Amino acid sequence: MEIINLGNQNSIFNQFISEIRNIEVQNDSMRFRRNLERIGEIFSYEISKRMKYSNTKVTTPLGISSENLISEKPVLATILRAGLPLHQGFLNYFDSSDNSFISAYRKHKKEGDFEIKIEYMSAPEITGRTIILCDPMLASGSSMILAIQSLLTKGRPKHIHIVSVIASSEGINYLKENIPAQNFTLWIGAVDKELTSQSYIVPGLGDAGDLAYGKKL
Repeated sequence: MEIINLGNQNSIFNQFISEIRNIEVQNDSMRFRRNLERIGEIFSYEISKRMKYSNTKVTTPLGISSENLISEKPVLATILRAGLPLHQGFLNYFDSSDNSFISAYRKHKKEGDFEIKIEYMSAPEITGRTIILCDPMLASGSSMILAIQSLLTKGRPKHIHIVSVIASSEGINYLKENIPAQNFTLWIGAVDKELTSQSYIVPGLGDAGDLAYGKKL
């Protein structure tokens, strides 16, 4: 599995990462969502460089222009609910793409322990296609693996791009150990080394879903 960390490059991307982490900026939920959306747009641009292109003739008011255009439509997938703003960033650029939505939640047990459950998944035909699967946080990696397994029940894609804004070292290692025999690329914006016993990334940013849409019961 190839791993690409866009945060290792000096760009405006790092400004958006710093703002979604910043406890003062986080108070503005609209800005938090918009920053995730902008991060998704930057990931889209970078991933688009890996896709298939074909030469296409475009008629202008004054003649014919020859352009290299993307010749495939990726399937955009996300894990509800935290993934929605990031997903929108991808949809802004890959605006004619088909979409997939996966509902995953923590089923809590005694003493703070929990397991990840997939409750719902919708997807178009994915066999032979490129999938971009995004979730803002890659903590333990369990929900991402379950999401991938759920998607693979609908077909065999050509390639899966996994996108997480902030990942833990433990989550990355878990993906490496449990990823199925497919072509995968992991795109991340930052790697944090610490993961708490409740699977929260430190320093991380907190609960992305709550920051985007309000605290849940």
